[in-house]
Amino acid sequence: MTGAELDDVLALLRAAAAADGVRPLSEEAELRLRHGGPDDGRDVLVGHDDRAAAYARLDRDAEGWQAEFVVHPDLRRRGLGAAVAAELEELAGDERLAVWAHGELPGSTELATARGWTRARTLLQMRMPLTEVDPDPSPALPDDVVVRPFRPGVDEDAWLAVNAAAFAHHPEQGGMTRRDLDLREAEDWFDPAGFLLAWRTGPDGEVLLGSHWTKEHPVGEAADEAVGEVYVLGIAPQAQGLRLGRALTDLGLAHLRSRGLGEVLLYVEADNTAAVSLYEKSGFTRFSADVQWHREARRA
Repeated sequence: MTGAELDDVLALLRAAAAADGVRPLSEEAELRLRHGGPDDGRDVLVGHDDRAAAYARLDRDAEGWQAEFVVHPDLRRRGLGAAVAAELEELAGDERLAVWAHGELPGSTELATARGWTRARTLLQMRMPLTEVDPDPSPALPDDVVVRPFRPGVDEDAWLAVNAAAFAHHPEQGGMTRRDLDLREAEDWFDPAGFLLAWRTGPDGEVLLGSHWTKEHPVGEAADEAVGEVYVLGIAPQAQGLRLGRALTDLGLAHLRSRGLGEVLLYVEADNTAAVSLYEKSGFTRFSADVQWHREARRA
């Protein structure tokens, strides 16, 4: 989409975020709306009175199709959500369809259960105040490890390789490509100073062991004030046990605090009980949830 049509859909997203207090599409879906995605992806747009009434993004994933959609707050309870859901089912054919519902709003739950979809994944958003974060941490790092900011145009390939290894079993993060990374580097929020990389130095050069990529959400996107995010925290499999995760977390949180932010958020799978427990012990509390609903594949 381009021009007035794209502007209209972006206005729809802003209206839904303001009404619901939650972003209606994931970052990835919005990037594909604005910049295009894989050739087999689809944009579904419903118009009403010369404006966008509903929008959906549909893309292939490893097991079938994945979608997200939103209905304008002024036009809900008129059957538009059911119409978009039916269109997505038609486009997915006999393959599995996974649909994300951000914020676990009552309307989305009613729609999903009415269509016989089943709850498959729950992604928790957790938040913590930054007021208690050490503004100048001195983490204990191995003598041959140094932490420094990401270097655009230099560190992309090394980071992508470690990210793929660290998130090999993650359905979204592990598949990030160079184009995905380039798009994020071009976003207004991107700040290499908050993208921290841990390198091991040796006689044969440097090896990347892990990273903590932080993000700053502007005023109005995640709250009335700007909010920080533990965006991507990943450690290479061979570096597990070096306590780099804790060190990079502390350094990243200190960076966000230095930006004058009062709160930080992160996302974690609800069934990752060990991680949820660790975050809770660190001061994070549950804020909201995103739910992925499945319409299973139809068997012949």
